[in-house]
Amino acid sequence: MNFIEIENNPGKVKISGIPLLEYPVFLSEMDELFKDESNHCLTYFAYSLSDRFKFICCIGCDETGSIRIFSHDQEKKDGINIESLTKKHFQFHLFEREIHENLGVNFEGHPWLKPVRYPFDRADHRRIMNNYPFYSINGEELHEVGVGPIHAGIIEPGYFRFICNGEKVLHLEIQLGYQHRGLEHLMVSKKSLLQKTLLSESIAGDTVIGHSLCHAGLMEIMAGINVSDQLNLERIIALELERIAIHIGDTAALCTDIAYQFGQVVNEALRTIVINTMQFWCGNRFGKGFIRPGGSNYPLDADTIRKILDNLKEVEERYLQMTGRLFSMPSVLSRFEGVGKVTYAQVSMIGAVGMAARSSGLKRDVRGSHPFPCFKDTPYDPVILHKGDVLSRVLLRKMELEKSIALIRDLIGLIQKQQDAFPVLKPTYRLNLDPGTLAISLVEGWRGEICHTCITDDNGNLMHYKVKDPSFHNWMALALAVRGQEISDFPLCNKSYNLSYCGHDL
Repeated sequence: MNFIEIENNPGKVKISGIPLLEYPVFLSEMDELFKDESNHCLTYFAYSLSDRFKFICCIGCDETGSIRIFSHDQEKKDGINIESLTKKHFQFHLFEREIHENLGVNFEGHPWLKPVRYPFDRADHRRIMNNYPFYSINGEELHEVGVGPIHAGIIEPGYFRFICNGEKVLHLEIQLGYQHRGLEHLMVSKKSLLQKTLLSESIAGDTVIGHSLCHAGLMEIMAGINVSDQLNLERIIALELERIAIHIGDTAALCTDIAYQFGQVVNEALRTIVINTMQFWCGNRFGKGFIRPGGSNYPLDADTIRKILDNLKEVEERYLQMTGRLFSMPSVLSRFEGVGKVTYAQVSMIGAVGMAARSSGLKRDVRGSHPFPCFKDTPYDPVILHKGDVLSRVLLRKMELEKSIALIRDLIGLIQKQQDAFPVLKPTYRLNLDPGTLAISLVEGWRGEICHTCITDDNGNLMHYKVKDPSFHNWMALALAVRGQEISDFPLCNKSYNLSYCGHDL
């Protein structure tokens, strides 16, 4: 076999057990796999060894739940040139651009090997923000509009350049990489597991639970730790509370963008109730401090259960009342419906994940396809819509919120029935990781598929850590959504995805 397969999430394999392919064989394997649209690239990266670069590619299958891991290597030398996967399978375009930027590997046939993040250790230091190679179209009737990188709101920096014919957008180019955080390097250099855990909470500030849960799963599988069933249930409750809070907040923001102030203020108040519920549970509105490897400092007790159930009852009633009004107003529907449409073919081509995929008919949800602990015994059938417009992305949030609330109630019911059977231990930060091992962990955050991968050396020390936020896949969906739209529709399209700058700028 030309690959090794993992059937569990999270899962691990010995590095020595991953077949090392000649590059033409690797290419042919990808060609064969991507005849099936249920396969997509979870992560593709390369790291440096003494005399070569080793490449790791992980492909997930939405139908079987398997993760296939492939590898190839290239001898270190000046001017490494290998054939690009992107020219046949576009979803690899950012992965190859990142490898090119980091290591200087040239992918022949790639449409445009532009910088991705401008890391401090990039291969070519001549590439700087001020000479970014923007796409251009010549024409007397065309003009360009730049937005950012500093925005009016308190958000991270990112730059958008539009090419327009009058008010109509022909092309949007999104330039990120303004935050040089070096987070993946810190994951390796920091020796304390507590420090690494704190870093995982800071990958994307609105996805604290999602990223820290992905990291904890990775460390636990590498150390051979099995946490209690009750802790797994509690972690999923926290994950779904995070999803509910952001979905309500995004509904408020979309109301703002269409000047529906009543919807904005009602939803903002409801979001506050949800994040204050998390604060009641663990002392932080965004869940910082909640996810810890091996255990929890905040086991779910009767008072917290009561608070969660009472608050969700109020939130559900008021949110459904508000969205019932929202989706019955012609003035609202006329701004949402048909705007920013992205087709099934497009999301499949770019390898979109999460809400961006599901709102365009692509069934891609880790909770169902690659269930992590708890979801293994709780089958999840994701919400799928098909129009791919702003209305679909707003409706999807509302429908997912209803499912998340129902799921939390079911999980709390399980905990109440069997609470004494599942003791929750305290966290542990002294873990011995398997040496010479690769581990991968997937979590369905509120934006979509989060993927963390790590590799240990022969002594069990981390030598490489790779993070993929769902925004890495989905920024291209935003660029596609605004094509043919009026430039005034950009804020609406942008907020309907609500992608992460900092989750991208690692």
